[in-house]
Parts: sequence; C-alpha cells; structure tokens
Amino acid sequence: MRLFVSLTPPPEAVQPVADAATELGEVPGVRWSPPHRWHVTLAFLGDVAADAVPSLTRALAAAAGAHAPPRLRLAGAGCFGDRVLWAGVAGDLAALSALAASAADAARSAGAGGEGAAGSAGSAGGQAYRPHVTLARAAGRGGGAELPRLAEQLAHVSGPTWTAGEVQLVQSHASDGRYEVLERTPLATPSP
Repeated sequence: MRLFVSLTPPPEAVQPVADAATELGEVPGVRWSPPHRWHVTLAFLGDVAADAVPSLTRALAAAAGAHAPPRLRLAGAGCFGDRVLWAGVAGDLAALSALAASAADAARSAGAGGEGAAGSAGSAGGQAYRPHVTLARAAGRGGGAELPRLAEQLAHVSGPTWTAGEVQLVQSHASDGRYEVLERTPLATPSP
C-alpha cells in the first residue's frame, strides 16, 4: 500500500485558488490536479505493508493528539523545478512543521516510514519541510517551461484562513490515481 499522511483544506479554503487556476484554462503540456484532491502532505510513507497499518494508525493518533490544530491558508505559488506547480501554505507554520515531524516520527516508530518522510522536517536526505498543495504537473513537451509563468500569475492569490482539525492517513492507488482516506485522526482539542 502506498501511503501518505496529510491535512485536507476545506472547499472554501481552496476556492479562490481553484477559481484562479480555472481562469488560466488549459495549458499545453500541463496537467491540473482537481481541487478535491488538493492536500498538504505531512509525511510521505511510500510502500507500507497492510499488516503495519493498525500500529501506524495508533502511532499517528498519539502524535496528532499532542498537537493543537494549526490555522492555515493557501497563499502564493511557486514551482519545484520544471515538474510541479504548487500553492504555498501560510499561517501557523511552526506548528505545522512540528506536526509534520511528529507524523514522520510516528510512522518510523511504527515501522512504516520505508522511504522516509519526503518533504518532512527531519526527513531522509535532510530536506526542510516545505508545506504546499500541488496544483499541476508538467505532463508533456513544453509543460515545464509554462510552470514559472503560471506560478507568477497565481502568486497574488490567497484563500481564507482555515483550522486543520484532523490528520488523514491516505492510500494512493497508482492504478487509477485515486486517493482513499484510510483513517481520520483528530488533532488535540484546544483548551477553552
């Protein structure tokens, strides 16, 4: 099972970015991701054995329960090389980075971090956590050259603030590109 841990922004949080992307229209060589698939990856786990999922779920529940819900918003845009166009995440980034590190640590402690937590704080390879939502990918000739222009056109767009209330364990189905939420784990309840 190919798994990752994520936060999913509510529809109203992605709508301004989705509207701006729709206005850009079809771009040759660029494949847009539909807004219902947009998420903020906390930890990429790679291939995980099905029998490891119960211990992974317990470890993620303990990790998520130790973190207050961060307040976030989509803001700005950029590219990862000539392959990915993304929307940035703004808001309580220190809390988000701490949550990502805890999710990656929980996965490793459950024996489910086979490929490392790509993009997470303290991940394999020492890369810093860069929260984002993937909007599009280069999918053909010339698509990669279009991504910086698209990022520039989306740089001013931002969405409303939202509070992340849960962490999701998601399975990515390579056969049809579908995402399936296997488990939803609430973050800590804020004290009054």
